[in-house]
Amino acid sequence: MSPLLRLPVLLSIAAALVTLTLKFFAYWLTGSVGLFSDAIESLVNLLASATALFCLWYASRPVDADHTYGHEKIEFFSSGLEGSLILVAAGSIAWSAFERLVYPKPLDDLGLGLVLSVVAASLNFAVAMMLLRVGKRHHSIILEADGQHLLTDVWTSAGVVVALVLVKLTAWELLDPIIAIVMALNVAWTAVGLIRRSFDGLMDHALSESEQQLVRSALEAHMQPGMHFHALRTRLAGARRFVDYHLLVPGDWSVTKAHEFSDGAEEAIRKALPTVEITVHIEPIEALASWKDSELLALEPKRISHE
Repeated sequence: MSPLLRLPVLLSIAAALVTLTLKFFAYWLTGSVGLFSDAIESLVNLLASATALFCLWYASRPVDADHTYGHEKIEFFSSGLEGSLILVAAGSIAWSAFERLVYPKPLDDLGLGLVLSVVAASLNFAVAMMLLRVGKRHHSIILEADGQHLLTDVWTSAGVVVALVLVKLTAWELLDPIIAIVMALNVAWTAVGLIRRSFDGLMDHALSESEQQLVRSALEAHMQPGMHFHALRTRLAGARRFVDYHLLVPGDWSVTKAHEFSDGAEEAIRKALPTVEITVHIEPIEALASWKDSELLALEPKRISHE
């Protein structure tokens, strides 16, 4: 596992342990259901960060006889698990808030509880920004999911702090569970986004339209008269992108010439879209079967016939 990816997750685990302690202590001091919901999310953060560390290790393993495409797809599992854990946290927050609405309880020692919550939120914000920055730089879905998870925790903490400040100023203690419910809905929305992203990855969802267009543009610029490509497939597995397509060349070309041209096309794609693994199927352009060899052809834009 690259130290550049391992270190941010280890810091995330350390931050989760510290903030978990601070938030449960703040809840013990105040009895605030908002702070309790915040503490529950930090517990989920700890579990999610530990899972992310394992998944990063597993994803970094080289290809083997049983996993010839590598192990990066586990990153989508990690993202989906984090989303599921966040969803559980949202349910716990909402349930606790609902109970407090039905059975109100006075809050104690809000001053110190607020200070502890702000310190915990500041720590989470710093770690979340680092995770998102490193995740985007290295195309790591695991780090991005962990960063989004921590940011959700920050917004939850911010909402709780605002609610408790208003409670302190107005003595309207129902604000505490009301804000907790609002935060639960926000947390659930983040969870749904992570789960959907995980589902797309596990189902081999195509690359974004902009990235597909980069591939098509690189190929179109490389094509020569009397040549064609079609049946373009793309997918994402962790940080690795996969592209495969059919390349139609003159039937009288030698195998060597066709592969030399294909190598040039692959290089053009890699310049436009790094971290990509490419598979090319070469066919004679004159053969009728070359134009009926994939069900993807029905989905592609109509192009000028080879005839």
